[in-house]
Amino acid sequence: MSLTVGFKEVSKRFGPVQVLHGISFELAPGRVYGVLGENGAGKSTLMKILAGYEDASDGVVELGGQAVRFKGPREAETAGIVMIHQEFNLADDLTIAQNIFLGHERKRYGLLDEEAMAAEAAAAMRQVGLDCSPARRVGDLIVAEKQLVEIARALSRRARVLVMDEPTATLTPGETERLFALIGQLKAAGSTILYISHKLDEVERITDEVVVMRDGRFVARRSTDSVTRQQMASLMVGRELADLYPPRLPAPADAPVLLRVDGLEVAGWCEGAGFQVRAGEILGFAGLVGAGRTELFEGLLGLRPSTVRSVQVAGQPWTRRNPRSAAALGLTYLSEDRKSRGLHLRMGLAPNLTLMALERYAKPLLDLRGEEAAFATATTAFGIRTQRADVPASSLSGGNQQKLALARVLHPDPKVVVLDEPTRGVDVGAKRDIYFLIQRLASEGRGVIVVSSELLELIGLCHRVVVMRHGKLVAELDQDELSEELLIAHATGTH
Repeated sequence: MSLTVGFKEVSKRFGPVQVLHGISFELAPGRVYGVLGENGAGKSTLMKILAGYEDASDGVVELGGQAVRFKGPREAETAGIVMIHQEFNLADDLTIAQNIFLGHERKRYGLLDEEAMAAEAAAAMRQVGLDCSPARRVGDLIVAEKQLVEIARALSRRARVLVMDEPTATLTPGETERLFALIGQLKAAGSTILYISHKLDEVERITDEVVVMRDGRFVARRSTDSVTRQQMASLMVGRELADLYPPRLPAPADAPVLLRVDGLEVAGWCEGAGFQVRAGEILGFAGLVGAGRTELFEGLLGLRPSTVRSVQVAGQPWTRRNPRSAAALGLTYLSEDRKSRGLHLRMGLAPNLTLMALERYAKPLLDLRGEEAAFATATTAFGIRTQRADVPASSLSGGNQQKLALARVLHPDPKVVVLDEPTRGVDVGAKRDIYFLIQRLASEGRGVIVVSSELLELIGLCHRVVVMRHGKLVAELDQDELSEELLIAHATGTH
C-alpha cells in the first residue's frame, strides 16, 4: 500500500485559511515516518486532511493506488486512516468503552452489544497499559489516562495508516516504552505510521525516515539514520540552532522568599507538602504521571479542595485561596491543560491575552485598541504565529495556543509564576525561546516554578528540583546533584 498526496492549499472548515504549497509525497507500508516542523508549519493541518477532518482545495490522496476523498473522519477510518489527536477528541460524559466505539458501535440483534464492546475495550486498554474499568467516565480521568484512551481507540480501528500527533506528551517513561512496542508491532504487521513529535530523541529512536515541513511546504525528506538531532532542528527552523538552554544563573541563596507553603493536603493526591521558592530562583517539580504534581498546585490555587497549614506570597499570609486572590497577590499559574483551563478557545486572541488583567482595559468601556496593541506586542514577544488576529483561539495550532496561554498568565506582571508543562506540544525553536524567557523571568527577580515530565528540561533550567512520588515530596536536589538517573530513581522509589 502507498499513499500519495499533492495539495496547493486547504480551506479549513472552522477558522482561518492555512496554506499548504504543492505538497507531494508517498508513504510505504511497514514504515514509521517522523513528521517535523515548527508550530504553524502545517503538520497537523496536513494530517487532518489525510484523516478526513479538513478539505483540500486541490490535489489528490491515493490509498493503495486508488484516489480517495473523505467526507469526514468516519469515512477515513473505514478506509483505514486513523488519527490520534494532540488535543483530545473525547466525550467526557461517556465511558471509556463508549468513547472507543463512538461511531463504530457493536450491535447484536439491532441493539447495542454492551458486553462485546466492554470486552474489546478492555483488550485495547490492556495493550496500552490503561488499568481501570471500561465503564469509567472519561471526564474523571487524568490527562495521561485520556491520552491512553485516544491511543486505545485508534488501535481498535485496526488502522492501515495511523497518524500520531504528539502521542507521548503526557505519558510516563513506562507508558512511552509500551507505546513504542505497539508501534513496532503495527509496523511489523504492515501499517504505516506518521509520527508527529517535537521530542527529537523519540523521532531518532523509532522512525525510519523524517519529513520536514516549514511554512506549509516540505523542505526535506531524509533517512533517520542519516541526520542528527541538531540537523533535524536546523531543518525545522531554517537556520543553525544555537544551544537549547541559556547559561544558568547563580542560585539566589540569600534572596527573599516569594512563596512559602507548609502542610498542603489535597485529598487522594497530596500529603503534607511544604516548599519555598526565592526571588530569582527556578524551582522544578519532577515525578511520574499521577505523582500529584498538578493536583498539588491546583489545590494551592483553590482549583480543587485542599487544606494547608500556612501559605505566604511575598511575605503576606494568604488565607482565602482562589485564582482571583492569587493574581492580586502576584501569584499566577499556567495549567497543563490549555484546552479546558488555559484558554477560552471560542474567545478571540486579544481577549484571551488580556482577560487576567482586564482592569487595565475596562475604563469602564473596553479599550479594544489597547487590547489589539497588547496582542500585537505579545505576538512578537512570544512568537505567536497567526495569519489573522480576529479569530478564536481554537484556530491556532497547539504550540501557538501554548504560547498564547503563556503570554496570558504573564500579562498581569506576577511575582511568582507556576508553569505546568510549559513546553508540551511546542517545537524545538519555541522551546528554546521559552527556556530563555523562563530565565529572563528569574533574572528580573521573580520566583519561577516549572512542573515538567521532561527531565532534561528540569536539569537544564532549574536551581533545585523537588521530586514527588505517590503524593509526597520525597527528595530535593540541588543543581550540582541533578541527573536523569537520580531523578528517575527518586521518582520510582528505587534510590
